[in-house]
Amino acid sequence: MTDQSLVANSGADHPAGAKSATTNEEGRGGRRGRGGAETRRAARRGGAREQLGQILRKIPCFEVMNVEALEIIEHNADTVLEEVGLEFRGDAEALQLWKDAGCDVQGERVHFPRGLCRELVTENAPQSFTQHARNPERSVQIGGDATVFAPVYGPPFVSDLDQGRRYGTIADFQNFVKLAYMAPAMHHSGGTVCEPVDVPVNKRHLDMLYAHMRYSDKAFMGSVTAPERAEDAVAMAKILFGEDFVRDNTVMISLINANSPMVWDDTMVGALKVYARNNQAVICTPFILAGAMAPCTVAGTMTQTLAESLAGMALAQLVRPGAPVVLGSFASSMSMQSGAPTFGTPEPAMVLYGMGQLARRLGVPFRSGGGLCGSKAVDAQSAYETANTLLPTLLGGVNFVLHGAGWLEGGLVSSYEKFMLDADQLTMLQAMANGVDMSENGQAMDAIREVGPGKHFLGCSHTQANFQTAFWRSSLADNNSYEQWESEGGLNAAQRANKQWKDWLAAYEAPAIDPGVDEALLAFIAEKKAAVPDAFT
Repeated sequence: MTDQSLVANSGADHPAGAKSATTNEEGRGGRRGRGGAETRRAARRGGAREQLGQILRKIPCFEVMNVEALEIIEHNADTVLEEVGLEFRGDAEALQLWKDAGCDVQGERVHFPRGLCRELVTENAPQSFTQHARNPERSVQIGGDATVFAPVYGPPFVSDLDQGRRYGTIADFQNFVKLAYMAPAMHHSGGTVCEPVDVPVNKRHLDMLYAHMRYSDKAFMGSVTAPERAEDAVAMAKILFGEDFVRDNTVMISLINANSPMVWDDTMVGALKVYARNNQAVICTPFILAGAMAPCTVAGTMTQTLAESLAGMALAQLVRPGAPVVLGSFASSMSMQSGAPTFGTPEPAMVLYGMGQLARRLGVPFRSGGGLCGSKAVDAQSAYETANTLLPTLLGGVNFVLHGAGWLEGGLVSSYEKFMLDADQLTMLQAMANGVDMSENGQAMDAIREVGPGKHFLGCSHTQANFQTAFWRSSLADNNSYEQWESEGGLNAAQRANKQWKDWLAAYEAPAIDPGVDEALLAFIAEKKAAVPDAFT
């Protein structure tokens, strides 16, 4: 990718960073850049030059529950909060905040007055918000009719066809950031795209944040593995965007997981408080393996998810009224024979659809779904299971999609080839979200009149005018004859993806950044690393 950008100064008008020269489509098919013949050729073959703006869906959300059923789930969630209660472990400040809000606090167990959490969220939390990127053209809306795709998050291992499965390194981390930067339908740089185990645990968050800030100009996620690391993330964001801009705007979103069932621990709560105080967004997500960490029914899982997420979002409002929050839902089924998580099954899809309805009733953005699978290889199982989670993700109205590309082996592995195949499918979902074109051109009446009975449409004026953009085209699928496929090496999808990610990385060019900002970030990182000894546990 060629970057012919001007460096924007930090300040109140826009964040520090660079405007990319890549073409951009924003929202509902906005501006299309004029990149010449090569850009058009790259777009036709699915190249990495064209960047698509966030999805602003033109299709309705698929709903599986009627109002009566939703009201039952909401009532049951309030009952859990009131009668059973949730534990907030190791955080005295959080317990005091709940006590001051009128809760019954007994030790670390908090019992909530019926309706309190819902009231705190509905009266204070924004229905949608903008997460600003250092390139203003890459800023995204979280909530409403927007859908934002982000990469896989959290795997300790990486894999590719050349080196197999291995522990992730900081070089792998940087590679995935670069691939996400280049992927047309990846709207967000994500967070822990893999765990770089060759960097000390207590320092790797600095290198990960820097990779997102330097090697991409898309929005990114903050660190949550300790409150002080969240503080570092805020400090680095202030260097990148400017302190005044961060004070008044949301520039990071971070994943805060409940320790299901019904526990919020001090690490997650501590990070939540840091981000909420600084007006940065948090995704409050119970991490649930249904049957082990929640009931083995769809309704029971939804009830517990809603209760746990409500408490997290409400706490953020006690810390700072108006803090941006996202209702998160991550629920997988499990094998009752082995206890292993399973993906692409009907029950988690039903949970996703129902939780999307509940989030819209609550009036907050919704996070769920992704390209999930349990397969150990980039094979038919991985494809089927991923399709069975990605499609409900789009149809269910998810606003922020973590694990959009690269997830393998139940989230233990970030796969290079899976990333490319998933990223290709995200462009298909982007096209689907545009709905049916009912413009004069879309109705195609002139074509029908021109051709008439018994002829074909291949040569008519309408087809000639639309043939380049009429249908979505995969950048990785092979639709040639058997003979041509065989003559070109007979490569399967994973092998073609292997070549593509290497081609992308070879063509990668970093987005420009203000040299002074880059120098300040590196100085901050060096100072932080020098202050403490390395720790690998």
